[in-house]
Amino acid sequence: MKFAIIATSGKQYKVKEGDVVSFERLPEKTKAVSFSHVLLIADGDKAAVGTPELGVKVAGEVVDHYRDKKVSIVKFKSKVRYKRHKGHRQYLTRVRITKIPTA
Repeated sequence: MKFAIIATSGKQYKVKEGDVVSFERLPEKTKAVSFSHVLLIADGDKAAVGTPELGVKVAGEVVDHYRDKKVSIVKFKSKVRYKRHKGHRQYLTRVRITKIPTA
């Protein structure tokens, strides 16, 4: 089973070919995206580890852009009549991984 560890938006993700993964909103308007920050590629018992990155790109295609479920942020202090409620919905991009190069 071939997989790769990629870094995007300040986070690291483990992806396989055919996976549909949600990332924070990607700025590209095109359907094809590539991830150049590849940290590791493993295929069965073979693995290539970057120092810090490998010089390859993982390819993917944008499925859609959407917003995540609402997260409630509540601040409350008892006995001082202080209460704040705030909501946040994160913009996300759903990407299907199409190609992981060989190590």
